[in-house]
Amino acid sequence: MRIRKKKWAAPELSVCDFFVKNPEENAGKWRDAFKKNQPLCLEIGCGKGGFAGQFALQNPDINLIAVDIKIDMLGVGRRTIVKLFEENGKTQYDIDNLLLVNYNVEQLDKIITPEDRIERLFINFCNPWPRERHKKRRLTYPRKLEMYKSFLSPDAEIRFKTDDDGLFEESVEYFNECGYEITYITRDLHQSGFEGNIMTEHEKMFSDEGKKIKFLIAKQK
Repeated sequence: MRIRKKKWAAPELSVCDFFVKNPEENAGKWRDAFKKNQPLCLEIGCGKGGFAGQFALQNPDINLIAVDIKIDMLGVGRRTIVKLFEENGKTQYDIDNLLLVNYNVEQLDKIITPEDRIERLFINFCNPWPRERHKKRRLTYPRKLEMYKSFLSPDAEIRFKTDDDGLFEESVEYFNECGYEITYITRDLHQSGFEGNIMTEHEKMFSDEGKKIKFLIAKQK
């Protein structure tokens, strides 16, 4: 997703208590980076922060690392998250179970290691990269699914949502190819009866356009 340059993003993040300036320093010890030692989840491609903020509010007993490659996007995400907390009677200083990280997912295993034991991984509305020569950039591409195995706990879940039919169907093949078991799947999430869904900004936009939301949960066999 393209986003205009935000000159204020880096300065605001530099003084943000829940932005991690040197993520490499936390490799293998992310659980110690939070104020409370509790289950650890990860969102990659967190975008404007809508999902991360809602998840943190609804799950105070779970810690979440939210990663995006674009510093400007994370700047918008910081504002989104602070606003969500304020709308729920809290302040930015109450955000203690969420950390924002600026990093390239291609090299994610350099900052998150087996010792971190990620218990749930969220991939929400990632770039579908429809051209054949670009498909290896997908966040569900086999090479990345294999990388995730290095830091996922044995019983961890990957939760994947998209509006893109081609990306979803090929991702189902990727998960099977890499030895994951798909424990839940729907091609119309909002009519599926699935409970606990957190709607993202893209999800609302695509749903309003009449597009059906595809969703699956996968685990390592």
